[in-house]
Amino acid sequence: MKMILVRRFRVLILMAFLVACALHIVLDLLPKLERSGAQPSGEPGCSCAQPAAEAAAPGWAQARGRPGEPPAAASAAGDAGWPNKHTLRILQDFSSDPSSNLTSHSLEKLPPAAEPVEGALPGQDPGALRPLDPGHRPLLRGHGTRGPVPPPGPSGDGSLLARLFQHPLYQAAIPPLTEDDVLFNVNSDIRFNPKAAAAAAENPDWPHEGPEDEFLPTGDTAVDSYPNWLKFHIGINRYELYSRHNPAVEALLRDLGAQKITSVAMKSGGTQLKLIMTFQNYGQALFKPMKQMREQETPPDFFYFSDYERHNAEIAAFHLDRILDFRRVPPVAGRMVNMTKEIRDVTRDKKLWRTFFISPANNICFYGECSYYCSTEHALCGRPDQIEGSLAAFLPDLALAKRKTWRNPWRRSYHKRKKAEWEVDPDYCEEVKQTPPYDSSHRILDVMDMTIFDFLMGNMDRHHYETFEKFGNKTFIIHLDNGRGFGKYSHDELSILVPLQQCCRIRRSTYLRLQLLAKEEYKLSLLMAESLRRDRVAPVLYRPHLEALDRRLRVVLQAVRDCVEKNGLPGVVEDDLSPEHRASAGR
Repeated sequence: MKMILVRRFRVLILMAFLVACALHIVLDLLPKLERSGAQPSGEPGCSCAQPAAEAAAPGWAQARGRPGEPPAAASAAGDAGWPNKHTLRILQDFSSDPSSNLTSHSLEKLPPAAEPVEGALPGQDPGALRPLDPGHRPLLRGHGTRGPVPPPGPSGDGSLLARLFQHPLYQAAIPPLTEDDVLFNVNSDIRFNPKAAAAAAENPDWPHEGPEDEFLPTGDTAVDSYPNWLKFHIGINRYELYSRHNPAVEALLRDLGAQKITSVAMKSGGTQLKLIMTFQNYGQALFKPMKQMREQETPPDFFYFSDYERHNAEIAAFHLDRILDFRRVPPVAGRMVNMTKEIRDVTRDKKLWRTFFISPANNICFYGECSYYCSTEHALCGRPDQIEGSLAAFLPDLALAKRKTWRNPWRRSYHKRKKAEWEVDPDYCEEVKQTPPYDSSHRILDVMDMTIFDFLMGNMDRHHYETFEKFGNKTFIIHLDNGRGFGKYSHDELSILVPLQQCCRIRRSTYLRLQLLAKEEYKLSLLMAESLRRDRVAPVLYRPHLEALDRRLRVVLQAVRDCVEKNGLPGVVEDDLSPEHRASAGR
């Protein structure tokens, strides 16, 4: 009797094990079963016809199965397209989003207007621009409707940008660079292996499997043979993210808009959906999809922390940063992406893949996973599978070039009712200037540059910033994550200027360039219009946003004049153009 009970117990254990294994197999096959099930075209609940959906996205139709096709064939078609396990290593960690009280809202759609955008400059025929058609989404065009794209950089004898960059204020040289002033030493004995770099991008355990130095650039190979993203990384130094005349930056902008996308994954963290895209040349970029029309303003009742991030704000921020001669924003370019071929078919992220669906209008949609705005109600839909977005080039991997994240002293409370200390204490800047690293003039002047940059864009979401750890405290601030800029053109948020008004400090070079950009012959809005017109998704900004730049520039200059009247010119303007200052900066 005892032996029978023991045998029964063993059989029960074995049965439980087999049931657990079967459950795991069913869960693993569930996505494939979902894909293989075809819905009849006449079934209630779907207003779209199956043939039309197939015409819109052939690859998607194959995965779902065709009318009249045997289930086995549909399943086989689905299995052929199913990606392998997600192994893409996320090589970049942008500044973390604030862990404060965030609220999810859906933005109301405003009626489209027929105002011209930056493509319509004075002297041009307004009829050359197509009017906004209320019957369809403007600014979402297929690849076939676009003509040849001119080079992104300033060129041509009549170029206003070319004349600006030839101005003496844009010719000042940085101090001579030493080995401690460059992020990477290209004359090292370390060999850069592109295959190893590709393996690093695909291996989540890298760099623990081998020495990190294996992936650095070397002087043994001609620099011209490096991909453009690597040339951009090599050019980073203590004083600038890229030099004024670095041809690799223009080439990298072209790569961002044209390089073949080989892999896609969702970026972890953050409140809104972002995708990490890997290119054929092993470069990577952060993709922010289009969520709003150009002419839509942020509703006045929205908090700054509940607004959408705008892909066109990322593009415009790069161009504005370059025109201001800060050069602290990584290269960003716009691109029309095929959601089927360049996202769904190449992703290895099952969580992302499962969120794709066909809308009642026969458009391909997906929503991914994130804290907010990642649901069917906030899905991103193409026309029928083309979606517009921005691609921001990655900075060097943190394993090779560590970065330090700093809390912005003028960070907002990110709360509906509470105010930050700087909003209630007019002498707040004096406390900041007694705290390292703000006790040295270099960092506080960088914060003033960032303040002016954010005010011109209307960006209230500057909660953190980053610097390269190798350069210590005497280096520039990296202007990352500018997606909440250019949200309102009819309102100037004066609270963004509080750091400048409280500290009353500005670089002479910055002050002179702002005065130059306020002149009619170098008008900021015209320069931005010319620069943005070269992007693949032009027009990038709605025309009133360009006009707001000129208006806000006058506000900044008036704030500096008020400081000069109160404290005198030497007490406000730091002369960073003097030979003595430049010599000390080079030490």
